[in-house]
Amino acid sequence: SGGAEQDHSGDISARETWQCLKSSADATLIDVRTRAEWSFVGIADLSTLGKECVLLEWQGYPSMELNAGFLATLEAELARRGVGTDAQLFFMCRSGVRSAAAARAAQAAGWKHCFNVAAGFE
Repeated sequence: SGGAEQDHSGDISARETWQCLKSSADATLIDVRTRAEWSFVGIADLSTLGKECVLLEWQGYPSMELNAGFLATLEAELARRGVGTDAQLFFMCRSGVRSAAAARAAQAAGWKHCFNVAAGFE
């Protein structure tokens, strides 16, 4: 890993993310935007890969308070899907700011390969 500020596995492009999701059975995309964003903007379609995106708010709308249950819910959802701590996890939001924070939190909680989709959904 990199320096002190690099406490997740790094930023990755949407194209690289797609390739990793395609080539690795347990690679998982986690969309940390709000329910409002999922409804009004849409969600990533991974159906051609035979996968579904994990939808898990990092912050709740409209207050934008941090989701206190984020890591517990993430752990439960990944366990339900049979995704272990060695899997590549790709965190995505609108711009890349919330997803970078979520990737850092997940890495600190024990997932080894947490990436931020740098450009975000839009």
